[in-house]
Amino acid sequence: MPAPLFPANAHRHDPYRTFKFQVLIDGQPVAGLKKMGALKKTTEAVDWRTGGDPTHVRKLPGGTKYEAIALEQGLTHDPVFEQWANLVNNIDGDTAMSLKNFRKDIVINVMNLQGQVAISYQVKRAWVSEYQALPEFDGGTTNTVGIQTIKLEHEGWDRDEAVAEPADS
Repeated sequence: MPAPLFPANAHRHDPYRTFKFQVLIDGQPVAGLKKMGALKKTTEAVDWRTGGDPTHVRKLPGGTKYEAIALEQGLTHDPVFEQWANLVNNIDGDTAMSLKNFRKDIVINVMNLQGQVAISYQVKRAWVSEYQALPEFDGGTTNTVGIQTIKLEHEGWDRDEAVAEPADS
């Protein structure tokens, strides 16, 4: 018999939706967050062959790299993206750069349909490698929303095992 998908809610069969999520920067939820890129890591495969067996190649795990995460926020007065990007690269030059504060641990929460945190990850030592302050503007369109984006480089993530599956109500 297969393991249940939801141990605390055995009656449940539907996975969590991707439109219910939250990102916390400095412990505060990002306002107007529209989209987040995937958490993805890739481990390089290294070919290895022993001198006593020249006909068979074995695969060993090599270095692991973590893909950057893109965050998209609706254009608002919330300065969180711009302030963080300015800690890495500031128009006032190197003396305005924060060597102490430009890396941040961020939290990504997957929510159930009732808005309760169901799964949580902590992304380690993230920093802004790319920042788009304003989108392309087009006076000929009327139904578009302005989007700001940041691209975060990071050093991996950990799932917060203390976050338990919430009971369905």
